[in-house]
Amino acid sequence: MSAIAALQKTALSDLADPRLFREYAYANGHWIAAPGDPVVDVFNPADGARLGCVPALTAEQVDETIEAAHAAFPGWAALLPQERAQILMAWYDLIVAAKEDLAHLMVLEQGKPLSEARGEIDYAASFVSFYAEEAKRVSVESVASHLPGADMQVSREPLGVAALITPWNFPSAMLTRKAAAALAAGCTVVAHPSSETPFSALALAELAERAGVPAGVFNVLTGKAAEVVGAMTASTRVRAVSFTGSTEIGRLLYAQSAPTVKRLVMELGGHAPFIAFADCDLDHAVESAISAKFATSGQDCLAANRFYIERSIYDAFVAAFARKVEELTVGNGLSDPDIGPLIHERAVAKQTEQVADALAKGARLVTGGNVSRHGPTFFEPTVLADVPETALIFREETFGPIAAFTPFDDEADVLKKANDTETGLAAYLHTQDPSRIARLSRGLEFGMVAVNRTKITGAPIPFGGVKQAGLEREGSRHGLEAFTNIKYVCRNIG
Repeated sequence: MSAIAALQKTALSDLADPRLFREYAYANGHWIAAPGDPVVDVFNPADGARLGCVPALTAEQVDETIEAAHAAFPGWAALLPQERAQILMAWYDLIVAAKEDLAHLMVLEQGKPLSEARGEIDYAASFVSFYAEEAKRVSVESVASHLPGADMQVSREPLGVAALITPWNFPSAMLTRKAAAALAAGCTVVAHPSSETPFSALALAELAERAGVPAGVFNVLTGKAAEVVGAMTASTRVRAVSFTGSTEIGRLLYAQSAPTVKRLVMELGGHAPFIAFADCDLDHAVESAISAKFATSGQDCLAANRFYIERSIYDAFVAAFARKVEELTVGNGLSDPDIGPLIHERAVAKQTEQVADALAKGARLVTGGNVSRHGPTFFEPTVLADVPETALIFREETFGPIAAFTPFDDEADVLKKANDTETGLAAYLHTQDPSRIARLSRGLEFGMVAVNRTKITGAPIPFGGVKQAGLEREGSRHGLEAFTNIKYVCRNIG
């Protein structure tokens, strides 16, 4: 048995709570197995080993679950906010207690380094506790009447059934960020996790059931996306669709949801610029650039994709960055390296294509650039310098461990280049000039701007982008409000 296979066997067999590994779907309070039925196999991206399978539900089964969620909605919405909050906090406590098991499951199906997986479980849990508190703060407004003899009130009411479609790169946190907000608002939920990483979602469903979430309120439906999501978007019972994924798929869901005029919450692609001016703290900016590029092995919509460095510090910055990149470790996520596997070989092929394209167009390979010796799903952390704007890597999201650098000469030029994207999710800015910080913070056409730091996310902040990077916001009170309707009542008191 290989060392990697031994790690996998030990991780699965040694789970403190084996029931967190569920090869089922979860619908209306029941665990649905698939003996003899179509299934979706799940593989470890580190070596391709089969981890297990989940049911490939039919559209009819999805419709039945949506009906169950619709039937459960009045009872869940009628609970006092404090009662929903108590259940959410019980879910939070169980997630925190199961952190090690949840993290190991995530590494096995997603591949990310173990320390990052542990961090994601903390991140996922934070949304549950935040929205448990936020549930109690949805209040009625009184409006100063402009009509004689009238009293006016504005309140927020839950939408109904919310469909949540979550990605493979953050399989726990993206589910809780959506589900905790929807549940706190009083909605019921039908969730479809990525078929690459369903076990993290199913483990959370097991814990939600233990926490006392009623049958029909929280459902996790596995299977082929076209079948499951197609039924969700077609259903008139589903009042909202929340999706995290590519802009391309977001456009498709937008079109599919139009006939039933659903509320859409979308966090789509990113193409983040990292801009460093000559007056930056060079050592700090380089450390920040490493963090902004290589978290989740670069498979992050917030990952810096285009590095614009002012010419006078360009060579020094690239050299310092490359030295740190050459120190990064690569390996199976359970050994807690800096860089784990990419999700599948197609992702590796994209890295190879982008490197070859950049080099053909005049870029310079500083380090890396090849499939790693660790296996076909591993790619070396890579630095490309002098990359032209026409290169693929400057025109499309990389979603991998490649950093592409180019110099710039003035503020107006770099602002124009940074904004030359339709996926305005996040941007990174390093400078010590307060006036420049103010100008560029306003001028950068992105939903989020990080100034002299990398980490900016968390439950209290409104996460989202502009242009084709998404609709609405997740996290903060805005994330809860996205799952509500505004109701205005005007009462005659004259």
